[in-house]
Amino acid sequence: MNERRPLRDIIPQDDLVLLTCSEMAAADSAAIAAGTPGTELMEAAGAAVAGTVVERYRRQPVVVLCGPGNNGGDGFVVARRLHAAGWPVRLALLGSLAALKGDAARAAHLWKRPVESISAHLLDGRPLVIDALFGAGLTRPVEGAAADILARVEALGLPVVAVDVPTGLHGDTGAVLGRSIKAALTVTFFRPKPGHFSVEGRRLCGEIRVADIGIPEAVLGGIRPKLWKNDPRLWATLLRRDDVDDHKYKRGHLTVLGGASSTGAARLAALAGRRIGAGLVSIAAPRSALAVYQGAEPGNLVVESDGDEAFAQLLADERRNAVLIGPGSGRNERTRQAALAALKADRATVLDADAVTVFADRPSALFDAVSGPVLMTPHAGEFARLFPDLVAMPSKVERARAAARRSGATILLKGPDTVVAAPDGRAIINVHASPALATAGSGDVLAGIAGGLMAQGMAPLAAGAAGAWIHGEAAYRFGRAGMIAEDLIDCLPEALGAAMN
Repeated sequence: MNERRPLRDIIPQDDLVLLTCSEMAAADSAAIAAGTPGTELMEAAGAAVAGTVVERYRRQPVVVLCGPGNNGGDGFVVARRLHAAGWPVRLALLGSLAALKGDAARAAHLWKRPVESISAHLLDGRPLVIDALFGAGLTRPVEGAAADILARVEALGLPVVAVDVPTGLHGDTGAVLGRSIKAALTVTFFRPKPGHFSVEGRRLCGEIRVADIGIPEAVLGGIRPKLWKNDPRLWATLLRRDDVDDHKYKRGHLTVLGGASSTGAARLAALAGRRIGAGLVSIAAPRSALAVYQGAEPGNLVVESDGDEAFAQLLADERRNAVLIGPGSGRNERTRQAALAALKADRATVLDADAVTVFADRPSALFDAVSGPVLMTPHAGEFARLFPDLVAMPSKVERARAAARRSGATILLKGPDTVVAAPDGRAIINVHASPALATAGSGDVLAGIAGGLMAQGMAPLAAGAAGAWIHGEAAYRFGRAGMIAEDLIDCLPEALGAAMN
């Protein structure tokens, strides 16, 4: 049995949970069933927004834009609270008071001042805008008067505070439905939603504040959420610490398949694997490129591995407990056979780049071979080649989850909102990433980090999440100006230290 078992998996943290719209509705319902009336939840939500506005901004004219649902009801509470605090407030409603229902109607009843219609003249004098038009569960595009007023707010460059989400941003998918608006501040409730951390969410939400509105933490037990925002608390205790009895094989042996021409990719990955703590890292190189690899970094072990079957022979040594295939290996039969050999040998395996796309013509050959701990790390283009029918799914989280279920592997779908999803439905969103990571070789470093962590015994979900965060932290440690992939490796010790502390 390989020394990597038992694999060390993530440790869920309730305060890092992200809730879908339906899960948030379930949390509301559970709180009401436990004795907190819906009116109290709405009052607490509106009070939280008003309190945040008072804390964040100087007193100034405010326009509260209210929609026809509960988001609008929150807006009525915000307006009443700000008015009571001495702020000059105007409130405008999309639709009619008579059409409001339930808690929103009761909140509107408590507002004793004028209710105006949505129109451009509301913005005279350049007020602070409270966006309470539509919440996270919006199902249709924003258009008509709502779209017009948002466009006018944006054209004037007015400051915006969004209630729950900026109108038009879907809480689950992170997609914009019709028209949205960029907020300086978004106040959401109990737990954030996946959409807050999508690419559009990060662009539109501004600062995100999560307010406690009285929903008991215990409701999470009934919901059983499976989505978290990435943070070292999920996996930091799983990182290898100093052990007086350690030796290099206890820290794992990562074997990287080297290519014949793009040799830098495997070298970057191997260096990252070593920096992150793997005891040994070997590059399995074809004879034609052997001298290139041997003449490079002296700490990278280099072994000859030529032909389609040679890689399988290397894995006869069970001390080679982790494998990375793909960086610069080429879309060829050698890469395909090496991947299948690693899966057959039940090694902890990272499949990146060429090792993903080489199976695009017959994905089932790859999926049928997956049985042990496997992490695939595609970017969007590689994902589309292997899972073309999943690309149309609007939610990146659900795309990654569907791919993980189908393939049996954990999927790390790269991007500024990287998603790491396991076959059992657990998923993690990583937004700890600098734009400077958009440079050649960055993905090879990430694959090497993940491979090195799996060599040390981390399960694919934990290794993917830890790798993505540490990769991002290394970029932040270097800074944005002039960074290249090699710089990430030099910054890994500090990034790893930050994760451990």
